[in-house]
Amino acid sequence: MMEWRPRGYLFETNNLIRALFDENTAEGQLMNAAAAGYIEIFAHAKSWNAILWLIMNTLVENGSPVYSGDELGELKRSLPIVWR
Repeated sequence: MMEWRPRGYLFETNNLIRALFDENTAEGQLMNAAAAGYIEIFAHAKSWNAILWLIMNTLVENGSPVYSGDELGELKRSLPIVWR
């Protein structure tokens, strides 16, 4: 018997940025659907590195990043994304 799996989507870096920073985009809606278990989102590990660079260089307060490494690790683990 075959195991049922939801439909999957491969997100590139630009898709991830839209999904994470604007829930009103198609990518944001897909991210919500993935969180509910209706679909699966896949992304390459190098895309996470680009997201990290963006967060660390744009979300800064008094010259220091707003998020710690531990917080960013928790963010990655909390996303409904299968990293490849």
